[in-house]
Amino acid sequence: MSDSGDEIPSPNTSLSHKLTSKTELLNLKLYVVIAILLAGVLAVSLLVFLCVRAHRVSRRRKSRIRVKHSSGSIPLVSKEIAEIKEPRPDPSPSPPPAAAAAAEGKIGNQKLKEARPTEPTVDVENGKRRSGESDVFGWGRWYSLRELETATRGFSPENVIGEGGYGVVYRGSLQDGSVVAVKNLLNNKGQAQTEFKVEVEAIGKVKHKNLVGLIGYCAEGAQRMLVYEYIDNGNLEQWLHGDVGPVSPLTWDIRMKIAIGTAKGLAYLHEGLEPKVVHRDIKSSNILLDRKWNPRVSDFGLAKLLGPESSYVTTRVMGTFGYVSPEYASTGMLNEGSDVYSFGVLLMEIITGRSPIDYSRPAGEMNLVDWFKGMISSRRGEEILDPLIEVQPPPRSLKRALLVCLRCIDLDVHKRPKMGQIVHMLEAEDFPFRSETRSAR
Repeated sequence: MSDSGDEIPSPNTSLSHKLTSKTELLNLKLYVVIAILLAGVLAVSLLVFLCVRAHRVSRRRKSRIRVKHSSGSIPLVSKEIAEIKEPRPDPSPSPPPAAAAAAEGKIGNQKLKEARPTEPTVDVENGKRRSGESDVFGWGRWYSLRELETATRGFSPENVIGEGGYGVVYRGSLQDGSVVAVKNLLNNKGQAQTEFKVEVEAIGKVKHKNLVGLIGYCAEGAQRMLVYEYIDNGNLEQWLHGDVGPVSPLTWDIRMKIAIGTAKGLAYLHEGLEPKVVHRDIKSSNILLDRKWNPRVSDFGLAKLLGPESSYVTTRVMGTFGYVSPEYASTGMLNEGSDVYSFGVLLMEIITGRSPIDYSRPAGEMNLVDWFKGMISSRRGEEILDPLIEVQPPPRSLKRALLVCLRCIDLDVHKRPKMGQIVHMLEAEDFPFRSETRSAR
Protein backbone atom coordinates (compact mmCIF):
# COMPACT_ATOMS: atom_id res chain seq x y z
CA MET A 1 0.00 0.00 0.00
CA SER A 2 1.51 3.34 -1.04
CA ASP A 3 1.44 6.55 0.92
CA SER A 4 -1.33 7.84 -1.34
CA GLY A 5 -3.49 4.87 -0.42
CA ASP A 6 -3.67 3.38 -4.02
CA GLU A 7 -3.47 -0.43 -4.38
CA ILE A 8 -0.68 -1.77 -6.60
CA PRO A 9 -2.20 -4.28 -9.10
CA SER A 10 -0.72 -7.74 -9.05
CA PRO A 11 0.76 -9.30 -12.25
CA ASN A 12 -2.06 -11.87 -12.35
CA THR A 13 -4.68 -9.14 -12.19
CA SER A 14 -2.95 -7.24 -15.02
CA LEU A 15 -2.79 -10.38 -17.25
CA SER A 16 -6.43 -11.18 -16.58
CA HIS A 17 -7.38 -7.63 -17.49
CA LYS A 18 -5.47 -7.87 -20.80
CA LEU A 19 -7.02 -11.24 -21.73
CA THR A 20 -10.55 -9.97 -21.09
CA SER A 21 -9.98 -6.67 -22.87
CA LYS A 22 -11.60 -6.30 -26.28
CA THR A 23 -9.54 -6.21 -29.48
CA GLU A 24 -10.06 -4.54 -32.84
CA LEU A 25 -10.81 -7.92 -34.49
CA LEU A 26 -14.61 -7.99 -34.65
CA ASN A 27 -14.60 -6.52 -31.14
CA LEU A 28 -13.67 -9.93 -29.74
CA LYS A 29 -11.89 -10.39 -26.44
CA LEU A 30 -8.19 -11.22 -26.57
CA TYR A 31 -8.53 -14.74 -25.13
CA VAL A 32 -11.13 -15.58 -27.83
CA VAL A 33 -8.74 -14.43 -30.59
CA ILE A 34 -5.92 -16.50 -29.10
CA ALA A 35 -8.18 -19.58 -28.93
CA ILE A 36 -9.18 -19.13 -32.61
CA LEU A 37 -5.53 -18.83 -33.67
CA LEU A 38 -4.55 -21.95 -31.71
CA ALA A 39 -7.43 -23.91 -33.26
CA GLY A 40 -6.37 -22.80 -36.74
CA VAL A 41 -2.76 -23.85 -36.17
CA LEU A 42 -3.94 -27.22 -34.85
CA ALA A 43 -6.23 -27.74 -37.88
CA VAL A 44 -3.44 -26.90 -40.36
CA SER A 45 -1.02 -29.23 -38.56
CA LEU A 46 -3.58 -32.05 -38.66
CA LEU A 47 -4.22 -31.50 -42.38
CA VAL A 48 -0.49 -31.58 -43.17
CA PHE A 49 -0.11 -34.77 -41.15
CA LEU A 50 -2.98 -36.48 -43.00
CA CYS A 51 -1.59 -35.44 -46.42
CA VAL A 52 1.88 -36.79 -45.58
CA ARG A 53 0.38 -40.02 -44.29
CA ALA A 54 -1.78 -40.47 -47.40
CA HIS A 55 1.25 -39.84 -49.62
CA ARG A 56 3.29 -42.44 -47.76
CA VAL A 57 0.49 -45.01 -47.97
CA SER A 58 0.18 -44.37 -51.72
CA ARG A 59 3.93 -44.81 -52.20
CA ARG A 60 3.90 -48.03 -50.17
CA ARG A 61 1.09 -49.43 -52.30
CA LYS A 62 2.93 -48.60 -55.53
CA SER A 63 6.12 -50.13 -54.23
CA ARG A 64 4.30 -53.39 -53.51
CA ILE A 65 3.31 -53.89 -57.17
CA ARG A 66 6.81 -53.44 -58.53
CA VAL A 67 8.24 -56.58 -60.06
CA LYS A 68 11.90 -57.30 -59.52
CA HIS A 69 14.23 -57.65 -62.51
CA SER A 70 17.89 -58.49 -62.77
CA SER A 71 18.64 -54.84 -63.53
CA GLY A 72 16.37 -53.52 -60.76
CA SER A 73 12.67 -52.87 -60.23
CA ILE A 74 10.39 -52.28 -63.16
CA PRO A 75 10.04 -48.49 -63.31
CA LEU A 76 6.63 -47.05 -62.60
CA VAL A 77 5.18 -45.05 -65.47
CA SER A 78 5.19 -41.34 -64.78
CA LYS A 79 2.76 -40.27 -67.50
CA GLU A 80 -0.66 -41.40 -68.67
CA ILE A 81 -1.88 -41.12 -72.25
CA ALA A 82 -5.63 -40.60 -72.52
CA GLU A 83 -7.73 -43.24 -74.20
CA ILE A 84 -10.30 -42.38 -76.87
CA LYS A 85 -13.47 -44.11 -75.76
CA GLU A 86 -17.05 -44.06 -76.91
CA PRO A 87 -19.09 -41.76 -74.62
CA ARG A 88 -22.04 -44.15 -74.33
CA PRO A 89 -23.19 -47.46 -75.78
CA ASP A 90 -25.03 -47.63 -79.08
CA PRO A 91 -28.72 -47.01 -78.30
CA SER A 92 -29.86 -49.07 -81.29
CA PRO A 93 -31.36 -52.49 -80.47
CA SER A 94 -28.90 -55.37 -80.43
CA PRO A 95 -29.09 -57.52 -83.59
CA PRO A 96 -29.13 -61.30 -83.41
CA PRO A 97 -25.66 -62.81 -82.80
CA ALA A 98 -25.27 -63.91 -86.42
CA ALA A 99 -26.23 -60.51 -87.80
CA ALA A 100 -23.97 -58.73 -85.31
CA ALA A 101 -21.07 -60.94 -86.31
CA ALA A 102 -21.57 -60.14 -89.97
CA ALA A 103 -21.88 -56.42 -89.25
CA GLU A 104 -18.60 -56.40 -87.36
CA GLY A 105 -16.77 -58.31 -90.07
CA LYS A 106 -16.86 -61.54 -88.10
CA ILE A 107 -17.21 -64.95 -89.76
CA GLY A 108 -18.81 -67.04 -87.05
CA ASN A 109 -18.47 -70.50 -88.58
CA GLN A 110 -14.96 -70.23 -90.01
CA LYS A 111 -12.08 -71.81 -88.12
CA LEU A 112 -8.98 -69.80 -87.25
CA LYS A 113 -5.91 -71.23 -88.92
CA GLU A 114 -3.48 -73.09 -86.68
CA ALA A 115 -6.18 -73.35 -84.02
CA ARG A 116 -7.20 -76.47 -82.16
CA PRO A 117 -10.17 -78.20 -83.80
CA THR A 118 -12.29 -78.60 -80.67
CA GLU A 119 -15.43 -76.49 -80.65
CA PRO A 120 -16.18 -74.17 -77.73
CA THR A 121 -18.47 -75.36 -74.99
CA VAL A 122 -19.14 -71.91 -73.63
CA ASP A 123 -21.92 -69.54 -74.57
CA VAL A 124 -19.79 -66.47 -75.32
CA GLU A 125 -22.78 -64.24 -75.89
CA ASN A 126 -24.35 -64.91 -72.49
CA GLY A 127 -21.22 -65.89 -70.56
CA LYS A 128 -22.59 -69.27 -69.51
CA ARG A 129 -21.18 -72.77 -69.54
CA ARG A 130 -23.33 -75.40 -71.13
CA SER A 131 -24.67 -77.94 -68.68
CA GLY A 132 -22.92 -81.27 -68.40
CA GLU A 133 -19.68 -80.07 -70.02
CA SER A 134 -16.12 -80.39 -68.77
CA ASP A 135 -14.17 -77.52 -67.23
CA VAL A 136 -11.55 -77.80 -69.99
CA PHE A 137 -12.44 -77.23 -73.62
CA GLY A 138 -11.19 -75.84 -76.95
CA TRP A 139 -11.14 -72.18 -75.98
CA GLY A 140 -9.50 -72.54 -72.60
CA ARG A 141 -10.51 -73.46 -69.07
CA TRP A 142 -13.57 -72.29 -67.21
CA TYR A 143 -12.66 -70.86 -63.80
CA SER A 144 -15.14 -70.23 -61.04
CA LEU A 145 -15.22 -66.87 -59.30
CA ARG A 146 -14.18 -68.57 -56.08
CA GLU A 147 -11.08 -70.09 -57.75
CA LEU A 148 -9.93 -66.68 -58.98
CA GLU A 149 -10.68 -65.01 -55.66
CA THR A 150 -8.47 -67.60 -53.95
CA ALA A 151 -5.74 -67.23 -56.58
CA THR A 152 -5.59 -63.44 -56.14
CA ARG A 153 -6.11 -63.49 -52.35
CA GLY A 154 -9.50 -61.88 -52.63
CA PHE A 155 -8.36 -59.54 -55.40
CA SER A 156 -5.95 -57.93 -52.98
CA PRO A 157 -4.49 -54.51 -53.90
CA GLU A 158 -1.07 -56.02 -53.22
CA ASN A 159 -1.57 -58.31 -56.23
CA VAL A 160 -2.45 -55.52 -58.67
CA ILE A 161 0.00 -55.52 -61.59
CA GLY A 162 -1.83 -53.18 -63.94
CA GLU A 163 -4.84 -50.93 -64.32
CA GLY A 164 -6.51 -49.68 -67.49
CA GLY A 165 -9.67 -48.11 -68.77
CA TYR A 166 -11.50 -51.43 -68.86
CA GLY A 167 -10.35 -53.26 -65.76
CA VAL A 168 -7.72 -54.22 -63.23
CA VAL A 169 -5.13 -56.96 -63.76
CA TYR A 170 -4.08 -59.10 -60.78
CA ARG A 171 -1.28 -61.57 -60.30
CA GLY A 172 -2.75 -64.91 -59.32
CA SER A 173 -1.43 -68.27 -58.19
CA LEU A 174 -3.62 -71.24 -59.10
CA GLN A 175 -3.95 -74.46 -57.09
CA ASP A 176 -1.51 -76.27 -59.40
CA GLY A 177 1.14 -73.64 -58.63
CA SER A 178 1.03 -71.89 -61.99
CA VAL A 179 1.12 -68.10 -62.01
CA VAL A 180 -1.42 -66.24 -64.14
CA ALA A 181 -2.64 -62.73 -64.84
CA VAL A 182 -6.34 -62.24 -64.05
CA LYS A 183 -8.04 -59.34 -65.81
CA ASN A 184 -11.18 -58.27 -63.97
CA LEU A 185 -13.25 -56.33 -66.50
CA LEU A 186 -15.12 -53.27 -65.28
CA ASN A 187 -18.83 -53.67 -65.96
CA ASN A 188 -19.37 -50.10 -67.18
CA LYS A 189 -22.60 -49.93 -69.18
CA GLY A 190 -22.12 -53.44 -70.49
CA GLN A 191 -18.50 -52.87 -71.54
CA ALA A 192 -17.29 -55.91 -69.59
CA GLN A 193 -19.47 -58.29 -71.61
CA THR A 194 -18.43 -56.61 -74.88
CA GLU A 195 -14.71 -56.91 -74.20
CA PHE A 196 -15.10 -60.42 -72.82
CA LYS A 197 -16.85 -61.58 -76.01
CA VAL A 198 -14.35 -59.83 -78.31
CA GLU A 199 -11.24 -61.22 -76.62
CA VAL A 200 -12.54 -64.78 -76.44
CA GLU A 201 -13.61 -64.75 -80.10
CA ALA A 202 -10.48 -62.96 -81.35
CA ILE A 203 -7.66 -64.84 -79.61
CA GLY A 204 -9.31 -67.64 -77.66
CA LYS A 205 -7.60 -70.30 -79.80
CA VAL A 206 -4.66 -68.30 -81.18
CA LYS A 207 -1.15 -69.35 -80.18
CA HIS A 208 1.93 -67.33 -81.14
CA LYS A 209 5.17 -66.64 -79.31
CA ASN A 210 4.65 -62.86 -79.63
CA LEU A 211 1.01 -62.81 -78.49
CA VAL A 212 -0.13 -63.14 -74.88
CA GLY A 213 -2.05 -66.39 -74.56
CA LEU A 214 -5.59 -66.47 -73.20
CA ILE A 215 -5.80 -69.63 -71.08
CA GLY A 216 -9.21 -69.28 -69.46
CA TYR A 217 -12.05 -67.10 -68.29
CA CYS A 218 -14.80 -66.65 -65.74
CA ALA A 219 -18.37 -65.44 -66.20
CA GLU A 220 -20.61 -65.49 -63.13
CA GLY A 221 -23.46 -63.03 -62.80
CA ALA A 222 -22.19 -59.63 -63.86
CA GLN A 223 -18.55 -60.64 -63.37
CA ARG A 224 -16.39 -61.09 -66.49
CA MET A 225 -12.75 -62.11 -66.08
CA LEU A 226 -10.02 -63.25 -68.43
CA VAL A 227 -7.06 -65.40 -67.38
CA TYR A 228 -3.81 -64.89 -69.29
CA GLU A 229 -0.26 -66.14 -69.24
CA TYR A 230 1.74 -64.21 -66.67
CA ILE A 231 4.55 -62.15 -68.22
CA ASP A 232 6.86 -61.11 -65.40
CA ASN A 233 8.92 -58.19 -66.69
CA GLY A 234 6.44 -55.36 -67.00
CA ASN A 235 5.53 -53.56 -70.19
CA LEU A 236 7.45 -51.51 -72.74
CA GLU A 237 5.99 -48.19 -71.58
CA GLN A 238 7.45 -48.69 -68.11
CA TRP A 239 10.92 -49.39 -69.46
CA LEU A 240 10.86 -46.51 -71.95
CA HIS A 241 9.36 -43.79 -69.75
CA GLY A 242 9.89 -44.95 -66.17
CA ASP A 243 12.81 -44.11 -63.90
CA VAL A 244 15.56 -46.42 -65.20
CA GLY A 245 18.54 -44.28 -64.25
CA PRO A 246 21.09 -42.54 -66.47
CA VAL A 247 21.45 -45.55 -68.82
CA SER A 248 18.50 -47.52 -70.14
CA PRO A 249 18.71 -51.33 -69.94
CA LEU A 250 17.05 -51.29 -73.37
CA THR A 251 20.05 -51.27 -75.66
CA TRP A 252 19.61 -50.67 -79.39
CA ASP A 253 19.72 -54.40 -80.12
CA ILE A 254 17.10 -55.11 -77.44
CA ARG A 255 14.86 -52.36 -78.83
CA MET A 256 15.07 -53.81 -82.32
CA LYS A 257 14.34 -57.27 -80.92
CA ILE A 258 11.20 -55.87 -79.30
CA ALA A 259 10.16 -54.07 -82.48
CA ILE A 260 10.68 -57.13 -84.70
CA GLY A 261 8.87 -59.45 -82.28
CA THR A 262 5.92 -57.07 -82.07
CA ALA A 263 5.81 -56.84 -85.86
CA LYS A 264 5.78 -60.64 -86.13
CA GLY A 265 2.88 -60.90 -83.70
CA LEU A 266 0.88 -58.34 -85.69
CA ALA A 267 1.80 -60.00 -88.99
CA TYR A 268 0.32 -63.25 -87.65
CA LEU A 269 -2.91 -61.48 -86.68
CA HIS A 270 -3.18 -59.77 -90.09
CA GLU A 271 -1.89 -62.45 -92.43
CA GLY A 272 -1.89 -65.79 -90.61
CA LEU A 273 -5.52 -65.91 -89.53
CA GLU A 274 -8.86 -66.05 -91.28
CA PRO A 275 -10.70 -63.85 -90.50
CA LYS A 276 -7.82 -61.46 -89.83
CA VAL A 277 -7.64 -59.66 -86.50
CA VAL A 278 -7.12 -55.88 -86.34
CA HIS A 279 -5.84 -55.06 -82.86
CA ARG A 280 -6.90 -51.38 -82.85
CA ASP A 281 -4.93 -50.41 -79.72
CA ILE A 282 -1.23 -50.94 -80.43
CA LYS A 283 0.77 -48.93 -77.88
CA SER A 284 3.79 -49.39 -75.62
CA SER A 285 1.75 -50.26 -72.51
CA ASN A 286 0.19 -53.18 -74.42
CA ILE A 287 3.59 -54.72 -75.25
CA LEU A 288 4.54 -57.01 -72.36
CA LEU A 289 8.14 -58.20 -71.91
CA ASP A 290 9.61 -61.38 -70.45
CA ARG A 291 12.98 -61.72 -68.75
CA LYS A 292 14.75 -62.15 -72.11
CA TRP A 293 13.05 -59.05 -73.52
CA ASN A 294 10.79 -61.04 -75.83
CA PRO A 295 7.66 -58.97 -76.56
CA ARG A 296 4.07 -60.17 -76.23
CA VAL A 297 1.23 -58.15 -77.72
CA SER A 298 -1.64 -57.99 -75.19
CA ASP A 299 -5.09 -56.49 -74.59
CA PHE A 300 -7.41 -57.46 -77.44
CA GLY A 301 -10.46 -55.76 -75.94
CA LEU A 302 -10.82 -53.37 -78.88
CA ALA A 303 -9.95 -55.91 -81.60
CA LYS A 304 -12.07 -56.34 -84.72
CA LEU A 305 -12.31 -59.34 -87.03
CA LEU A 306 -12.10 -58.63 -90.77
CA GLY A 307 -13.32 -61.25 -93.23
CA PRO A 308 -11.74 -61.91 -96.66
CA GLU A 309 -14.59 -60.18 -98.49
CA SER A 310 -14.10 -56.92 -96.52
CA SER A 311 -11.32 -54.42 -97.08
CA TYR A 312 -12.33 -52.45 -94.00
CA VAL A 313 -14.96 -52.26 -91.27
CA THR A 314 -16.67 -49.05 -90.17
CA THR A 315 -16.74 -48.70 -86.40
CA ARG A 316 -16.61 -46.18 -83.59
CA VAL A 317 -13.26 -44.46 -83.20
CA MET A 318 -11.56 -45.98 -80.16
CA GLY A 319 -7.92 -46.28 -79.21
CA THR A 320 -5.21 -44.21 -77.57
CA PHE A 321 -4.54 -40.60 -78.45
CA GLY A 322 -1.29 -40.24 -80.40
CA TYR A 323 -1.37 -43.76 -81.87
CA VAL A 324 -4.63 -43.59 -83.87
CA SER A 325 -4.21 -43.28 -87.64
CA PRO A 326 -5.57 -40.07 -89.23
CA GLU A 327 -7.93 -41.79 -91.68
CA TYR A 328 -9.48 -43.95 -88.95
CA ALA A 329 -9.88 -40.96 -86.62
CA SER A 330 -11.65 -38.93 -89.31
CA THR A 331 -13.82 -41.58 -91.00
CA GLY A 332 -14.12 -44.54 -88.61
CA MET A 333 -12.98 -46.85 -91.45
CA LEU A 334 -10.72 -49.47 -89.89
CA ASN A 335 -8.40 -52.06 -91.45
CA GLU A 336 -4.95 -53.49 -90.83
CA GLY A 337 -3.40 -50.25 -92.15
CA SER A 338 -4.53 -48.59 -88.93
CA ASP A 339 -2.44 -51.07 -86.94
CA VAL A 340 0.51 -50.38 -89.26
CA TYR A 341 0.30 -46.65 -88.50
CA SER A 342 0.14 -47.35 -84.76
CA PHE A 343 3.17 -49.62 -85.09
CA GLY A 344 5.05 -46.80 -86.84
CA VAL A 345 4.36 -44.49 -83.89
CA LEU A 346 5.41 -47.27 -81.50
CA LEU A 347 8.68 -47.72 -83.41
CA MET A 348 9.35 -43.98 -83.16
CA GLU A 349 8.73 -44.24 -79.42
CA ILE A 350 11.20 -47.13 -79.17
CA ILE A 351 13.88 -45.22 -81.09
CA THR A 352 13.47 -41.81 -79.44
CA GLY A 353 12.31 -42.72 -75.94
CA ARG A 354 9.61 -40.05 -76.30
CA SER A 355 5.87 -40.39 -75.69
CA PRO A 356 3.55 -39.92 -78.70
CA ILE A 357 2.02 -36.88 -76.99
CA ASP A 358 4.03 -34.99 -74.38
CA TYR A 359 2.68 -31.61 -73.28
CA SER A 360 5.71 -30.96 -71.09
CA ARG A 361 7.87 -30.40 -74.17
CA PRO A 362 8.18 -27.19 -76.25
CA ALA A 363 5.36 -26.42 -78.68
CA GLY A 364 7.12 -27.90 -81.72
CA GLU A 365 7.97 -31.16 -79.93
CA MET A 366 4.69 -32.11 -78.22
CA ASN A 367 3.52 -34.33 -81.08
CA LEU A 368 6.06 -37.10 -81.72
CA VAL A 369 5.06 -37.74 -85.36
CA ASP A 370 5.30 -34.07 -86.38
CA TRP A 371 8.61 -33.59 -84.56
CA PHE A 372 10.02 -36.82 -86.04
CA LYS A 373 9.11 -35.80 -89.61
CA GLY A 374 10.67 -32.38 -89.10
CA MET A 375 13.93 -33.84 -87.79
CA ILE A 376 14.19 -36.26 -90.72
CA SER A 377 13.44 -33.58 -93.32
CA SER A 378 16.16 -31.41 -91.71
CA ARG A 379 18.63 -34.33 -92.02
CA ARG A 380 19.02 -34.53 -88.24
CA GLY A 381 18.10 -38.20 -87.90
CA GLU A 382 21.07 -38.97 -85.66
CA GLU A 383 19.81 -36.45 -83.07
CA ILE A 384 16.50 -38.16 -82.41
CA LEU A 385 17.99 -41.21 -80.70
CA ASP A 386 17.03 -41.78 -77.07
CA PRO A 387 19.84 -40.18 -74.98
CA LEU A 388 19.57 -43.08 -72.49
CA ILE A 389 21.03 -45.47 -75.08
CA GLU A 390 24.68 -45.76 -74.08
CA VAL A 391 26.10 -47.46 -77.20
CA GLN A 392 25.16 -45.84 -80.49
CA PRO A 393 23.65 -48.13 -83.15
CA PRO A 394 25.34 -48.75 -86.51
CA PRO A 395 24.35 -45.92 -88.89
CA ARG A 396 22.89 -48.39 -91.37
CA SER A 397 20.70 -50.00 -88.72
CA LEU A 398 19.43 -46.63 -87.48
CA LYS A 399 18.69 -45.44 -91.01
CA ARG A 400 16.78 -48.63 -91.75
CA ALA A 401 14.58 -48.17 -88.66
CA LEU A 402 13.91 -44.49 -89.47
CA LEU A 403 12.80 -45.34 -93.00
CA VAL A 404 10.45 -48.03 -91.71
CA CYS A 405 8.86 -45.42 -89.43
CA LEU A 406 8.26 -43.09 -92.38
CA ARG A 407 6.73 -45.87 -94.46
CA CYS A 408 4.36 -46.88 -91.65
CA ILE A 409 2.98 -43.38 -91.06
CA ASP A 410 2.38 -42.57 -94.73
CA LEU A 411 -0.85 -40.56 -94.93
CA ASP A 412 -1.92 -42.73 -97.87
CA VAL A 413 -3.02 -45.97 -96.20
CA HIS A 414 -2.52 -47.88 -99.48
CA LYS A 415 1.18 -46.99 -99.54
CA ARG A 416 1.88 -48.36 -96.08
CA PRO A 417 3.64 -51.73 -96.05
CA LYS A 418 2.06 -54.90 -94.69
CA MET A 419 3.30 -56.12 -91.33
CA GLY A 420 5.03 -59.08 -93.01
CA GLN A 421 6.96 -56.63 -95.19
CA ILE A 422 7.89 -54.60 -92.12
CA VAL A 423 9.39 -57.70 -90.49
CA HIS A 424 11.51 -58.24 -93.60
CA MET A 425 12.58 -54.57 -93.68
CA LEU A 426 13.71 -54.58 -90.06
CA GLU A 427 15.55 -57.90 -90.38
CA ALA A 428 17.09 -57.45 -93.84
CA GLU A 429 20.69 -56.35 -94.04
CA ASP A 430 20.35 -55.41 -97.73
CA PHE A 431 17.57 -52.87 -97.22
CA PRO A 432 17.16 -50.81 -100.44
CA PHE A 433 17.87 -47.41 -98.96
CA ARG A 434 17.84 -45.34 -102.12
CA SER A 435 14.48 -46.49 -103.45
CA GLU A 436 12.92 -46.39 -100.00
CA THR A 437 14.21 -42.86 -99.46
CA ARG A 438 12.48 -41.71 -102.63
CA SER A 439 9.27 -43.45 -101.60
CA ALA A 440 9.37 -41.83 -98.17
CA ARG A 441 9.83 -38.39 -99.72
